[in-house]
Amino acid sequence: MEILTKADLEQLMRKEEQQCVSIYMPTHRTGVETQQDPIRLKNLLAKAEKSLSEQGLGPRDVQKIFEPASTLLMNSEFWQHQSDGLAIFLSANSASIYRLPLSFEDLVMVDDHFYIKPLLPLITGDGQFFILALSQNEIRLLNATRYGVSEVDTGQLVGSLDEATQPDDHQRSLQAHSSGPAGASNGGSSATFHGQGGGSDESAKKDLLRYFHLVEDSLAEFLQGDQVPLILAGVEYILPIYKEANTYPNMIDMVIKGNPDFLSMEELHKSAWEIIRPHFQIPQEKAIAFYQQLSGQKSRRAANTLEKILPAAIQGRIETLFIAAGIQQWGVINPISNGIEIHDQMQPGDEHLLDLAAVQTYLKGGTVYVVEPENVPDATYAAAVLRY
Repeated sequence: MEILTKADLEQLMRKEEQQCVSIYMPTHRTGVETQQDPIRLKNLLAKAEKSLSEQGLGPRDVQKIFEPASTLLMNSEFWQHQSDGLAIFLSANSASIYRLPLSFEDLVMVDDHFYIKPLLPLITGDGQFFILALSQNEIRLLNATRYGVSEVDTGQLVGSLDEATQPDDHQRSLQAHSSGPAGASNGGSSATFHGQGGGSDESAKKDLLRYFHLVEDSLAEFLQGDQVPLILAGVEYILPIYKEANTYPNMIDMVIKGNPDFLSMEELHKSAWEIIRPHFQIPQEKAIAFYQQLSGQKSRRAANTLEKILPAAIQGRIETLFIAAGIQQWGVINPISNGIEIHDQMQPGDEHLLDLAAVQTYLKGGTVYVVEPENVPDATYAAAVLRY
């Protein structure tokens, strides 16, 4: 499963090009529903094709845009390894496909930029987090949200622990660690690591530490620039050794103790959520309380209309934004007066106003919380704390 990094999301947000196609759909891991998922994608592609054709795009150009997604329709292996949701972003010059631990409603958008609002819960609110399950037999990296979990296909991170503790491999391991994360470039399937090495306890600890440095180098390359929280799972003996090797800046102090070999993804996810929940929920609750305080004081820093919120977002004046999940607001902005015209139904030239507010807030350093409509302060679709 692919990880949607902060860098990926910012690249999608900044993309501006004619005929940007955004497709969201739920997917299934097992059962007969997996056979229906490619049919669902085919129907969504047909809907997008109709929209592109209405915009004057010819069949050959449509086929070129759709090719990366069309090849998935007959790829049975792809559909047997799904998460909870599939997000696809297509244009004439780019294609990005993400299997994510977040379920989506069927949705197709064709515009001059990608529609990213459904992705925002992955980086805000309940957010996403990683679980790194360490054992003598296997290392797994899981990507999770409050609602789901999937195993990440990181490729061949490094060789097995047995291989790493052989005399020849020791020298190669030391060279690799001193020269940077070379192990991250290897291809292949997910790594499985066996054994603890021989010799004394002190020797075994040194072997593990050397090996974990290699794992850490590979993960650091894989997760570079990300700030997603990471939770360790493993037996008590190896956890402090890995922490000694760790350089990832957002690793949580609390851990899941026990041999993860005997725990399913779902069991690891349940334990990890109990640890990570305060990390996400306490800041959000404090942010809502602060907004309510400002609103009660009739402060100009509290805004609850798009007429106030959108100009502030574009100008980089929003500190915290709350927007309603699953709600779309259409309209146009007058670039001269910053006046806003809101429409009940999408009209030619309309913007996705909530998406625009969220994107501008995020790109300019604000915090965005996507919450259920009933949890947006002041019973509106959007509310914001302004910086000034």
